Amino acid sequence: MKRPTLEAVAARAGVSRATVSRVVNGQSTVTPEIRETVLRAVSELGYVPNSAARSLVTQRTDSIALVISEPATRVFSDDRLFSTVIRTVSSELEAADKQIVLMLASAPRGHARVERYISGGHVDGVLLLSMHGADPLPGALTRMGVPVVSYGRPAVAVEMPYVDNDNVGGASAAVRHLLDSGRRRIATIAGPQDMIGGQDRLTGYREALRDSDRRSIVAVGDFTRASGISAMRQLLEDDPSLDAVFVANDVMAIGALQVLRQAGRRVPDDVAVVGFDDIEAVRYTDPPLTTVRHPIPEQATAMVRLLLTPPQERASDRVILPSELVVRESA
Repeated sequence: MKRPTLEAVAARAGVSRATVSRVVNGQSTVTPEIRETVLRAVSELGYVPNSAARSLVTQRTDSIALVISEPATRVFSDDRLFSTVIRTVSSELEAADKQIVLMLASAPRGHARVERYISGGHVDGVLLLSMHGADPLPGALTRMGVPVVSYGRPAVAVEMPYVDNDNVGGASAAVRHLLDSGRRRIATIAGPQDMIGGQDRLTGYREALRDSDRRSIVAVGDFTRASGISAMRQLLEDDPSLDAVFVANDVMAIGALQVLRQAGRRVPDDVAVVGFDDIEAVRYTDPPLTTVRHPIPEQATAMVRLLLTPPQERASDRVILPSELVVRESA
């Protein structure tokens, strides 16, 4: 059967094609009576708007790109940050009658592909996740003028709306907890220093130690379990007498717990461990991990709502959510 056309709907409703187009595209310049008549004709004929033609009229695609600057092996790993953000963003966009376009960009070729796609007008806005310092996308998207919101403060000097959590305050609270429990040699496994989250959590660690007589003991990871394993081994070699470690994310902390167990160090008796994020898996580690709750679903939700709110209606272009120390048996 032939697909019903605007002309067929117009003939059934007894109105012009232009009137049907205005009703279908959600314009408010049609009286309620005529709108009802047109919608009845649409239902009777089974008319489905042509999305490409509709986009030409409305200048909207009803699609939002979620761009993650990481390789697929990292996005689809055991780090629940990515799956939680993707799931939350998808749900929020579905509720707003929009769809998600997931794009990975971990290399120059991927960045160029994303830029071409977005500059081609295929999406109405962009959500950025896991940006690194050298990432060209924030600057490129800003120059395009496309609506964009970053998950976390951008690592480059661009004016861009963002939603973040209190990384510095959360890290400071974790280290103060270790200090208050009498720990003397408190190390940290910091996150990557080309990412704002990694920088801020290291800053919080150092601020908490600044007024004490403890010195900083730092190893740097990249937010993966393997890097947590490597960094924990390095810390034990550099300072075998350390008695606590603050780890900049839970995935690395799980790796650190593995190394401590293999080295015969009891947690928390010999070495206390605190992570950051409060992913579900740390409730079941041995022992359950004390960590800083990073409100990932709330941050992703706020990011979508900020993007979908017109700039003139926003209270602010910056949203900072609180973090919270969750005390369990590891510290």
